[in-house]
Amino acid sequence: MTRRLDRESPALEFRARVLRLRAGTAEEGEAQTGMEHDWLELDASAFYPGGGGQSPDGGTLSWPGGCVAVETVTKDESGAVWHRLGPGPRPEVGTELRGEVDAARRARHSQRHSAEHLLAQALWRVNRVFEVRAVGLLSPECTIDLAGQPSEGHLRAAETLLRETLGRVPLRLETFEVPEAELGAYPLRRPPQVSGTVRLVAFRAPDGELFDVSACGGTHVPFAAMCGPVVIVRSERRRDLTRVTFRAGEEAAEFLAEQAELTRHLSQSFSTGPAQLSGRIAALREEAALARAEAESRRADLARSLLAAALTHTGPGWTWRAVEVPDAELLRPVLGQTLAPAGGEAGAQPGVIAALAPDGRCGIGSAHPALDAGQALRAILARTGGQGGGRPDFAQGRCEQPEGFWAAARGVLGTPG
Repeated sequence: MTRRLDRESPALEFRARVLRLRAGTAEEGEAQTGMEHDWLELDASAFYPGGGGQSPDGGTLSWPGGCVAVETVTKDESGAVWHRLGPGPRPEVGTELRGEVDAARRARHSQRHSAEHLLAQALWRVNRVFEVRAVGLLSPECTIDLAGQPSEGHLRAAETLLRETLGRVPLRLETFEVPEAELGAYPLRRPPQVSGTVRLVAFRAPDGELFDVSACGGTHVPFAAMCGPVVIVRSERRRDLTRVTFRAGEEAAEFLAEQAELTRHLSQSFSTGPAQLSGRIAALREEAALARAEAESRRADLARSLLAAALTHTGPGWTWRAVEVPDAELLRPVLGQTLAPAGGEAGAQPGVIAALAPDGRCGIGSAHPALDAGQALRAILARTGGQGGGRPDFAQGRCEQPEGFWAAARGVLGTPG
């Protein structure tokens, strides 16, 4: 069992001895990458092997005459910590070496993990029904899956509470182990997933009050403020849970800087200040909606004009109009018109419309119960080539031989009267 230095001290450098060296196996992922890796076991390690939603550490191992990268770290069921080595030399079993954890990688992982604890606590303080069911800390966009379906107001209240706490209270990290029987003395948000002696991670205020205490084996920042800012990016419902996505620490600061730069460029593009940007966008949306409505109205007017000038044919029990539209965008407005009887004569049967655009796109609209538009269009395209179909009252497609469309339409819908 590897001595876990990552639990004993925040030091990122350590000395250890090589116990075992072995080649990777398919169960460890090499089969998917097409690569093989050597794995090294040490008698002690400050590398965190991952777990609890947190990514593992990386870094280097060096000894007289050699140095190799540690790409990732994992732990087996026996408690041995295995270090996956990158390209380069390999130390022999028994070699004493120096390990160094990648400080930047550890810092970002610790910021994510501490922020998850603190944000979960803030959400719990807003409403204790918001219980954490799962977490994901493997990328800059971290997630907490919550029960209780928090609203946007709840999320902003928790974000504000945490921001004010991190800015005003110097919460300090404490880690300690307690027997399982003594866990009732601590205000845990979640029951521990392990039994026996349990490692607790707490953030305590100078007056002794605990802001958060959780059973956890991961790495954390020594002061809570070091994981700030904590920014909720979005939330989404997933069945009976709500997934809250957040960023923390350096990764949150980078995200906010990107958002600020984007806002600056948008403000310049719209010739307004950042504070007025949302109002300017709302006004542009309103203008665009009015322009779309005006365009739709004009298309409808043009569709009616095209229908009025269209040739009328007589089929077996219905009349139909042949409309050549100048643009495929007019197909739907034309076919969507009320299919009034041709000429409006009293007692005439409901009508049918056939329409064709220059690029071969075509359609049938039917208000007659005996004429299925989808079937009719498929019958026409069977003669001219192409694909299409639709409902009994509305169908669209594309004709491969537009020059033969009207002859085929007359054969399917009826000959001219």
